[in-house]
Amino acid sequence: MTQPTPVVNGQLIGLTHYASRALLERVLTRTGTTFTQSVILRSLASHGGILERRSLVNFAHDALKIVDESEVRTAVEELVAGQLLATSADDRVSFTDDGRELFDHIQDGGKEVASRLYAGIPQKDLEAAGRVLALVLRRANAELAAA
Repeated sequence: MTQPTPVVNGQLIGLTHYASRALLERVLTRTGTTFTQSVILRSLASHGGILERRSLVNFAHDALKIVDESEVRTAVEELVAGQLLATSADDRVSFTDDGRELFDHIQDGGKEVASRLYAGIPQKDLEAAGRVLALVLRRANAELAAA
């Protein structure tokens, strides 16, 4: 008996997120990095590798959605204390060499996981799924902003 084609909905998206995040957590565990710290590193990298501390906290907090902002600030401080991020006199945060290496290692691990998960899926299907998920994300962000 064949299974019915699943309908894209919040439950399916959530289950997919949790399963793929569990695989990413394996990568993070090997590096001693928390998920929150990895989001901070990604936020910093996606904004050129140097940001005012407040902006970094805001970007990471916005990406995480449900994490208390103080948790993000604490995670930034942990990365600074671990000499993975450096701070300047004008309160800018940037990667140290070790921090950049860690970020690259996490990215490589994430790409390996993604390559296994998305292997064999036709490009047109990935593009269609991407369009649908991007639209749902925009709508969810708009509702969160309005609340």
